[in-house]
Amino acid sequence: MVVRKETQQTGVKVNQPAQRNVPHGIRALSAILAMVMTMALMLLYAPTPHAKAEETQETQSGAMLSIDSSTAVLTDTSGYHLSATVTNTTDQEIPSGTLTLAMNAFYTFVSRNDIQEWSEGIGQIPTPNIVGQSEVPALQPGASANVRIDAESSQEALASINSWGPKPITLSYEAGGVQQDKAHTFATRTGAGINTPDTPAMNITIVQPLEAQGWTTDNTMLEQLVNKGGVTSAELSKIAVPGKEDEARLKSLEQTFTKHDKLQVVADPTYLKAMPMPTQVDGITQPALFDITAYSALNDSKTYDSAGVGTSQWNAEQALKNYQSALGDPNASMTTYAWQGTGNWTIEALTKAKQQGYDTVIATHDFEENDAATAETGKAIVSTDAGDVTVLTAQSVLSNLAQGKATSADAEADGEGTTAGRLARFVAQSAFYQMEQPYAERNLLVCLNDNSDPAVVDALMTDVEQSPWLNITDLNTLSNADPALSGDDAATIVPQSDGISDATQANLRQTLNTLVASTRDIKRFNASILADVADDAKQSPTGLKAWRRQLVNAHGIMALHALGGENPAGSTMVEGAGQLASLLINGVAITPTENVNVVSETAQMPVTISNSHPYPVTVKVSSLTNSMQIVTSRFDTVEVPAHGEAQVAFTIRVATSGTADATLSLQDRQGITFGATQTTHITSALQISDKTGFIIIGIAVLLGALGLWRQFHRKKDPDE
Repeated sequence: MVVRKETQQTGVKVNQPAQRNVPHGIRALSAILAMVMTMALMLLYAPTPHAKAEETQETQSGAMLSIDSSTAVLTDTSGYHLSATVTNTTDQEIPSGTLTLAMNAFYTFVSRNDIQEWSEGIGQIPTPNIVGQSEVPALQPGASANVRIDAESSQEALASINSWGPKPITLSYEAGGVQQDKAHTFATRTGAGINTPDTPAMNITIVQPLEAQGWTTDNTMLEQLVNKGGVTSAELSKIAVPGKEDEARLKSLEQTFTKHDKLQVVADPTYLKAMPMPTQVDGITQPALFDITAYSALNDSKTYDSAGVGTSQWNAEQALKNYQSALGDPNASMTTYAWQGTGNWTIEALTKAKQQGYDTVIATHDFEENDAATAETGKAIVSTDAGDVTVLTAQSVLSNLAQGKATSADAEADGEGTTAGRLARFVAQSAFYQMEQPYAERNLLVCLNDNSDPAVVDALMTDVEQSPWLNITDLNTLSNADPALSGDDAATIVPQSDGISDATQANLRQTLNTLVASTRDIKRFNASILADVADDAKQSPTGLKAWRRQLVNAHGIMALHALGGENPAGSTMVEGAGQLASLLINGVAITPTENVNVVSETAQMPVTISNSHPYPVTVKVSSLTNSMQIVTSRFDTVEVPAHGEAQVAFTIRVATSGTADATLSLQDRQGITFGATQTTHITSALQISDKTGFIIIGIAVLLGALGLWRQFHRKKDPDE
């Protein structure tokens, strides 16, 4: 979180709205009385060092309190309503106790440190004004109880609030005379019913990215593409489809969009194209939310090209074409935004985005001025070699809270462990930002998650709409606002590091290498396995050339989705691309051959090649034995018809009886082996009728005759 230096936050500006048009004497007296009262309360209720240590210990060992719902925006008629869950996290029974809700009705937060320390439970702000209490039953270890506290607007503590803005709230659980746990949260009072002048509302733009939560391959479409020789272009574009849960989620989100029409929706155009009925959006992102920041960080366009993803697939022009296709209107227009990926918007990444036609990018993280005195308009103009780029910058604290993240990385913010607690802090923080500079014209950007819960988005928008110090604007208004930074000032906040970890880069490299391999297989299938034949209109409505293009395009679609920013379905898309390549390569195969028995010097070994594809293929068949005495001819070339088989015959030559294994494999026309190999067992048993047999008999007769001749003509020994 960006923390403002204490020396820059005097609190004077916070009190300006309430003091306008008030006589100087009365204003000074009011200020003195307020300071005296606050100091007295802090001295009265500030814990001793011993008590503070005990409180910290209980808080750390607690996590017993969970805020389920609370009144984040407090008006003169709303009252305060809270629902909490109390859980026994110890290993002993806790007796019945009391949950107490208290506040400081007169306190005004004066600095960012002040409000953050209260959230983390370390701020020494007294909360003497009890709003309500509720009994908590005895709890066995692990047991929970839901407790409600409801206070009408006439309740003394609520009615005594005399200034608008965030107020500190304490939720305390006591049982058996011991404080078991405590949580710190906020309630933000509007100016309704309070005699204070209004100040201009601060502009705020809230953006919901819309994309699929999980892309998967349409296997039916994939099989039709491979087996039937092509599909229509509309069918091909939907070979990658959102998961089953996306349709239900989109319906729920559309209800939220309709209810809160000022919520800005920026959608992945390929997602809109894949859904049956595209929703109304306020902008579109790069196709498949392709990760431009990672692309820039790797700085290896050749590998991306080899993986089947060229720059033309994710530029602004293609994004608009996808959107027009989704609407079925070739003349439709929509503003395009380059959405941030896993890395940072470095100057290199911004340059690449500009080159791809994106004049405006959205920075969801790591693009804020670290030492900014106040919250500024979320817009900067950055100069690149390709031209100026408008960067719409998310306000980090509000965006993190809206995305379900506590303001403390180590989860010390004890009241922000639930959605209700985070929304209460969001409302309080936004009011504090307005009070920092009540008359400055600003427009803050809040970016939601791509997987935001529709119910949470609904609750957030409801709270914002009920906050009169906020004015909800659209992206167009933010884009046209005066930038907070430009020129050299903007250049100083551009991240120097790409922000991508070594592990993330390694995973990306592995994904690319896998896609490179499947791309290579598909291109080899098209160029060196498919036969070069003229298109036959009767065979396929698309033709061979069109089918070849569709195979490449289908792989490119899946590869593009595999390289989307923070895409949880990346591995699924890599598998889909590999499946396409496997179906093509394995569609040409050697039919298992029966064992061969050879009883002569030569014989024939028939081998059958099958082709499941809708077009003929031309391949080489290789045979190689593991014996020098039993060998086969080495190669044969065959053309296999579409959806058919062809046979070749290898000549076997035998020099002796014995056995051997012939390994059969397929090669493309470039001599590169592909597909699965087959093994045929050869057994040789030479017969006497064979020429070799006669030669052997002749030699045996000659040797026998020679032996007899030597026997009769040898000299005998004298003793014999």
